[in-house]
Amino acid sequence: MLNEAVSYYHSLLEDDGLAAETYEILHDGLRRNRLIFGGRPLCPYLRPHFVTVADWARIKVICETVWSALQKVKDAAVRDDVLLDELGVTAIERELVKIDPGYRQVSPTARLDSFLTDNAYSFVELNGESPAGIAYADSATEIFKSLPIMKRFSERYKVQGLEGSSKLLKVLLSCWDEFCGGKAERKPLIAIVDLKDLPTQKEFELFRDYFESNGLDAIICSPHELEFDGEKLFYGGVKIDMVYKRLLVNEYLPIIDEAPALLDAYRAGAICMVNSFRGKLVHKKAIFAVLTNERYAGLFDESELTAIEQHIPWTRKFREEKTVNRGEEIDLVEWARANSGKLVLKPNDDYGGHGICIGWNSTTAEWDDAIEKALADGDYLVQERVRTAKERFPMIFDDLGKWGMVEQLVDLDPLLFDGVVGSAFTRLSSNELANVTAGGGMVPTFIISER
Repeated sequence: MLNEAVSYYHSLLEDDGLAAETYEILHDGLRRNRLIFGGRPLCPYLRPHFVTVADWARIKVICETVWSALQKVKDAAVRDDVLLDELGVTAIERELVKIDPGYRQVSPTARLDSFLTDNAYSFVELNGESPAGIAYADSATEIFKSLPIMKRFSERYKVQGLEGSSKLLKVLLSCWDEFCGGKAERKPLIAIVDLKDLPTQKEFELFRDYFESNGLDAIICSPHELEFDGEKLFYGGVKIDMVYKRLLVNEYLPIIDEAPALLDAYRAGAICMVNSFRGKLVHKKAIFAVLTNERYAGLFDESELTAIEQHIPWTRKFREEKTVNRGEEIDLVEWARANSGKLVLKPNDDYGGHGICIGWNSTTAEWDDAIEKALADGDYLVQERVRTAKERFPMIFDDLGKWGMVEQLVDLDPLLFDGVVGSAFTRLSSNELANVTAGGGMVPTFIISER
């Protein structure tokens, strides 16, 4: 049914008038709704990503099962220095994760990056620190719902859009209630905090407008603009109750001394911060090295172990050691040298595709160089290749409406709110890194079924 639905959608684009009208509405909507990333349209495609009702139901169960295992890793890590070492949590990060955020959930908002194929569903990474894309995806969904071609398509197929902004706000308010000891007596003033002049600025504006439309005061500011008087956190004289933290720990650490107010207020319990610094525990890519390592199997129940085995790629911290792969003891470094065709080397704590070496796209010399760099760095992972998803999408080439069919890597990104899947969007790319920062794009995800 899915292949037939996609073919039908593409056949509708053969109507030049319908395609041109669709392009015009999409183009205007992207600009009007601020779906711009780094000065370029975030969604240069004439079709959304379709997922069947049955696949979506299965995805939700798998994601939530894996998330329950991740929560157990967090619970164990706060008590176990050895596990913190395995995750690659640095000394200063350990001090940050020890601070109680005032609520239990390790990452109230999270994103699991995955590939859905005809016969496999595999995760590649987890963003548990500050997942972007929620508001962008909601805005794109509304634009696509209005497209003439989607209205024609909906005459033959049932189509359900996804939405995450309301779920994010619900999570923020739930954390605020828990932070306040039960039921908060007032709504918080929310500060969206990140560095200045980032390509995600437009999404911050979308969130600010959404929060305000729901009766909350909201501001956008940088850590340098905050002041802490020992009791309260301020921005330009405005008292802040809650920080929706989009600032990454890696970006904050170099400026802590010059912008200490955020940390000082958080440490003093003067603000509720979501996600908290504790989210770093599961944001580290080495979390997959814990999930897939048999020495930690005792942390998980049977359903979690099954989900891990079937959907998490075998991963290890990259170092000189003997370990187990598929039941066989291996010398990790030498085994990696001999198996580049099925391996990826990636830094434990980076984003945007930085530092990643894809073995099957590398020469022997390039792979050997990557191995030496990873060993010298000391905080890299080696991960087995997963089965990726690819589809042909109608991609827009210029501002004049020219488009053509282009094969794209399809990265489905379910969004979790308090550990429950509530939405998703899809990233597309012409290369192996389906990453918006690395030059990819995104489309909304629609759940479809036959009428």
